[in-house]
Amino acid sequence: MKRISLLLTAVTLLCLQSCGQRVEQQEQSSNLVDVRLRQDVTPLQRYAYKAWYSETLRIPLAVSWYLTKEHTYGKSQRKNFSFTPDNDIPNPVTTFDYMQSGYDRGHMCPAGDNKWNRTAQEQTFLMTNICPQNHNLNKNAWNDLEQLCRTWARRYDRIYIVCGPVLRGTNHKTIGRERSRRITVPEAFYKVVLRTGKYPAAIGFIYENVGSSQPMRQAIHSVDEIERLTGIDFFSALDDDIENRIEATSNLSDW
Repeated sequence: MKRISLLLTAVTLLCLQSCGQRVEQQEQSSNLVDVRLRQDVTPLQRYAYKAWYSETLRIPLAVSWYLTKEHTYGKSQRKNFSFTPDNDIPNPVTTFDYMQSGYDRGHMCPAGDNKWNRTAQEQTFLMTNICPQNHNLNKNAWNDLEQLCRTWARRYDRIYIVCGPVLRGTNHKTIGRERSRRITVPEAFYKVVLRTGKYPAAIGFIYENVGSSQPMRQAIHSVDEIERLTGIDFFSALDDDIENRIEATSNLSDW
């Protein structure tokens, strides 16, 4: 009996230790995808991502998540979901606001990154995760970048991503039939990607919100450059020495 009891105790301790490690890894991942914004935003915590939403502009200014190798696979299908107003905010955007606008409802956190869980994928269709995006950009260069991120997640087991709109100046195009429900159209979009581990690296991309061809190599920027452009502080939970080093570079060959 003592032997069985000791065995059960050892198993319990191993389970508790394993669970503790998973929780610690989860908390660390959540910290790494936090961002600091200067603008007044409403933070929204979802099952698989975080969004920092501007109720004035009616678009998210940043959406962050981590993507694991396991998250790149799954049975959930986007055809089972529809774009949905987010009732956690007042005056929520609806698909009606996009009708005949000429713009796609562009996912920031992609549905394709969340096939691993039905709730995770369903919540990517909340309109607080959506920006007006040029159709050709959405279906081509932006989609190519999403696919590349999945390749990196499989290669490195886990990466950290933040993306959102680039807003230049103070006068922006808007869409929406009702004056009180106008939605800001971004001039461009950014995406920054981080990997940790033995050889940490970070890279950023900026794509103009237009339909013309945009080669990926021309879209590459350092995270530092995108921080200066957007006023957002990415990956601030990193050790300062690592953060300063990797955010200053932008080499696709490092990936």
